[in-house]
Amino acid sequence: MEDWLSAAAENAGLHAVLVTVAAVEGSVPREPGAKMLVDAARQWGTVGGGHLELRGLDTARAMLENGEARRLERFPLGPSLGQCCGGVVHLAFELLDAGHAAVLAARRNEDSWRLVALDGAPDLALFDAQAQRIHGGATPDFTRSQGTHIMRGPDERRWLVDKVEAPKDHLMLFGAGHVGAAIVRALAELPCRVTWVDEREALFPAQLPANVTVEATDTPEALAEQAPAATCFLVMTHSHALDQRLAEAILKRPGFDADWFGLIGSNTKRKQFEHRLAERGVGRARLEAMVCPIGVPGIEGKAPAVIAVAVAAQLLMVWEARTANPASTERI
Repeated sequence: MEDWLSAAAENAGLHAVLVTVAAVEGSVPREPGAKMLVDAARQWGTVGGGHLELRGLDTARAMLENGEARRLERFPLGPSLGQCCGGVVHLAFELLDAGHAAVLAARRNEDSWRLVALDGAPDLALFDAQAQRIHGGATPDFTRSQGTHIMRGPDERRWLVDKVEAPKDHLMLFGAGHVGAAIVRALAELPCRVTWVDEREALFPAQLPANVTVEATDTPEALAEQAPAATCFLVMTHSHALDQRLAEAILKRPGFDADWFGLIGSNTKRKQFEHRLAERGVGRARLEAMVCPIGVPGIEGKAPAVIAVAVAAQLLMVWEARTANPASTERI
């Protein structure tokens, strides 16, 4: 995943500035909480591109040169930067604290809150989702009723209150062949978690994206049965017989109505599976919910990278629909 945590973890002793969209007004390119990490020559992530990002990079690198620890800057996008969206972005700048980043990296899959002093001493702390302190020193009380924002403490110091949400969307991907590997690459920088499953451990690459964990097992059906509710499943193994067993295990899950299930294959494969699975007691409604062929309509290419783009777009549509309407069970 292209994020500051990965960059900090992979570059020991990195001298860099973390830039956060702290607050916004009107139409802006990125939401509060968006981040980029900047060192003297590189950047990871983005706060929206354009002139705003160039100004952010310049400010961060000036801080690296002069040793400034914290800064908060207000950028009117239209009047001062000539960007058409025309809103206002407040950017918070802080020198990277390696210990803070390491603790947060260990909590990738848990919601966290960061509290960062923007005035005075460079105080900061990390809290869990229930606002229990897990790292750092004393800080003022803060509200969790809104996301990332700026607040003033009792002594009028300004603080960045930064909500760091764990990825909510989970994909369980069965199959480490060419298409499965291409899908993993396509999802590497998206805010999701991927559990990649195959019995052939040698097929998994040595280097994995930060959002991917692997399961080398000869009983993948058990993983499907035990997966959390609202999991998305993609089945594309080396064996049609295994595909069928996995399809049956997924479609018979007690909470399947909250899941999403895609099966690689043609309309002919779908018809064959519908017939076989119906004989094994899978109901018509669940068979109709099975997405096969996979990928957004209109993309017909068969190359693994093409399929991966079409499937990644399809999954984004599913996940964004869930975010907009948590009760949605729409099959895209």
